[in-house]
Amino acid sequence: MELSDAQRLDWLRLIRSEGVGPRTFRGLVNRFGGAGAALEALPDLARRRGRPIKVVGRREAEREIAAAARLGVRFVAMGEAAYPTPLQATDDAPPLLAVRGGAAALGRASVAIVGSRNASAAGLTFAERLAHGLGAEGLTVVSGLARGIDARVHAASLASGTVAVLAGGHDRIYPPEHQDLAQRILDHGGALVAEMPLGWEPRGRDFPRRNRIISGLCLGTIVVEAARRSGSLITARFALEQGREVFAVPGSPLDPRAEGTNDLIRQGATLCADPEHVLAVLRPLLAEGPPPEGAEDGARPEAPALYWDETDFFAPAEAPEPAGFEEPMETAPPGDDRARLLALLGPAPVQADALARQAGLSARAVQGLLLELELDGLVARHGGGTVSRL
Repeated sequence: MELSDAQRLDWLRLIRSEGVGPRTFRGLVNRFGGAGAALEALPDLARRRGRPIKVVGRREAEREIAAAARLGVRFVAMGEAAYPTPLQATDDAPPLLAVRGGAAALGRASVAIVGSRNASAAGLTFAERLAHGLGAEGLTVVSGLARGIDARVHAASLASGTVAVLAGGHDRIYPPEHQDLAQRILDHGGALVAEMPLGWEPRGRDFPRRNRIISGLCLGTIVVEAARRSGSLITARFALEQGREVFAVPGSPLDPRAEGTNDLIRQGATLCADPEHVLAVLRPLLAEGPPPEGAEDGARPEAPALYWDETDFFAPAEAPEPAGFEEPMETAPPGDDRARLLALLGPAPVQADALARQAGLSARAVQGLLLELELDGLVARHGGGTVSRL
């Protein structure tokens, strides 16, 4: 599949429209047969729900495409040959991925290395050793361009190729002091990727959203150092949900930065004390070859149809009872929504979807808020999609 310029514009308009996230996008396209038809139907569908929404206009999308082109950013659509195959296989992959830099790095088998921003000297040294060793074996190293472990592994894998996933727009590198590192990645043939629009300043809830792309691009995720409540553990959780391998570097039980990684090992993650520990697990996956099941002669499969509980009037009759629109990525949920969720939570675990119904919020909004509350140490997640207040 290869989009025409007109189709790419329609895809951008649809994914940038209020209330449309990756899964809703796919539900709309599957229902109406294309982004253009979905854009025409969207206002009427929203009115029927009693909630008018803002649909991005053609000129606004054209301006974003033009501004992106001036930065050397191109929009790669799910299903196109340049779209990373592992990411496409995830349930909430971005329909459009904004890519800057070399396509070769994105086309190779990849492994993510993430960890603490306030890393120890030993953690930084070992992260560098991992990046060198895995890069030498032909793997692309992926991370989030953050301070600490992320920055060290990017710098250590420049020669072999590295990919940085951004939480904001391509013109809003975060942290700002990593502008030079981002340019070095590009100069050495690596790539920067993002799903957020140009001009988007990353907020707290954008980093978990970025983390599911980091894990989704890769066969496995290595956590070098992580406290018990950290973004690195969220990346590991996404990797598990995506069916990817998870590795953890053991650390001293006296170091809070090792609590999360030691917990991961206790819970079944593969212990990683050498690059070979990662390679031993990934080699069988690499030997399976790149073409996914159903692909012939190098052709890429179509993106699978996904109808979910956020898209009632977009879903077939057999779909579960809907909850409404997906929360707009451009609009932060009101602060009182956090208070409402906390008021509904007690020490006994409750299903997240039941919590969404009680709070009158979309499941997507509740998941985002729960991630924030978990990072703030206010809630705990349990098995089977349940959550409780700490």
